[in-house]
Amino acid sequence: MTKASLFTKVIFNYRMLYAVLLLLLNIHCKTEKKDKNNHKNHTPDQESIFKTPLGKEYKITDQSQKLKDQHRQAMSVYEKYPDSIEAIIWFGRRTAYLGNYDDAISIYTKGIEKFPAEPRLYRHRGHRYISIRKFNEAIADLEKAGKLIAGTKNTIEPDGMPNAKNIPVSTLHGNIWYHLGLAYYLKHDYENAFDAFLKCRMSGTLPDNIVSSTHWLYMIQRRLGNLELANEMLQPITTDMDIIENQSYYELCTLYKEMIPVESLLQTGTGTPSNDAVSYGLANWYFYNNDKDRAKKIMLNLVESSSWSSFGYIAAESDLLHYYPR
Repeated sequence: MTKASLFTKVIFNYRMLYAVLLLLLNIHCKTEKKDKNNHKNHTPDQESIFKTPLGKEYKITDQSQKLKDQHRQAMSVYEKYPDSIEAIIWFGRRTAYLGNYDDAISIYTKGIEKFPAEPRLYRHRGHRYISIRKFNEAIADLEKAGKLIAGTKNTIEPDGMPNAKNIPVSTLHGNIWYHLGLAYYLKHDYENAFDAFLKCRMSGTLPDNIVSSTHWLYMIQRRLGNLELANEMLQPITTDMDIIENQSYYELCTLYKEMIPVESLLQTGTGTPSNDAVSYGLANWYFYNNDKDRAKKIMLNLVESSSWSSFGYIAAESDLLHYYPR
């Protein structure tokens, strides 16, 4: 090989190497930009709109500074420890507390790709599927979570938004069965909903868990026309229960057990998850007591509130679509 041809070959190889380096650099820059854009999707300052099945539109904006700060902190931990299950869960939870449910679902989905046998990821993603009205997807996730916890010890689930006493009142198993029961209920599959809420009540003895599950167990049996079984479900409800968080469910259960008059709950407003729970419970009480016009009026008032992701709101919305389609 002549010196000229050898020189030409060396130059060619250098050019090829340079081209490969440029290609790799371009790919890295695009990936880095994509990652930054992904994190932008999780910032709390963006404005987005959620449209409900009834056609109502709600802007998701202007969360409290405390929630924003907690979100930024959770995101920072996640960026530092992207393979930590705890970091993934809390980043997802803090994102959801800002109303960014689709982003939270994406976070849990990425987590499931890394940890496909982690029930907490399915539990939280299932919850947020309910928030955006994807009930079939919620059921699939929560059924999966139910299978994954089989034979495992139940544990207290830490609160992301603590109650006044800062005492967690729910468990992993209880939350899985509760949200599964709710997802089935929202599809008007009352038999499967009843089975799930029964598992929820059997998952622990915390009074807050007892009243929340009993509320749905009673309503389901009334919807099915089983008054005797519905009343049997109220057996654990007493006047001296130490309720920390689910006061609204407790009040409704005492109404069902005729311990308080319905008039004592009629002035409850809407716009918070707790108030919406009471309003929906009252609407349902009128519904299965054959005053469907009054039930409809309460439900219509409820879906005018701003709390579009509360369970009471979503249940009223589902009933209006199913029982009052016009």
